[in-house]
Amino acid sequence: MAAMASDKAEGQTQWEFSCDLEVDYESEEIASIVYTTLAVDKELQPDKVKRQMSVSFGKLSVHFEAVEARFLRASYSAFVDVLTLATKTVEEFGKGMEL
Repeated sequence: MAAMASDKAEGQTQWEFSCDLEVDYESEEIASIVYTTLAVDKELQPDKVKRQMSVSFGKLSVHFEAVEARFLRASYSAFVDVLTLATKTVEEFGKGMEL
């Protein structure tokens, strides 16, 4: 416990839990639209959860890191909810449109 207290006192955070998510949109343009949509939502507790996103070859890649498993689960779950909404919106309203 003393080691944890000294780490926090020095401003160091231990990112013990991580998870990766990759979604293949098969389109750089659609992946970029979803990325741009989700990039504005920052983590509510950046001292406890970090999220890094990138787009490459039509794939959206997301890397999560957290100090506790419960923060990782909550962040991942909330992100998947908004990712699903953004994806369904592009699928529904993007058909036949020039994006």
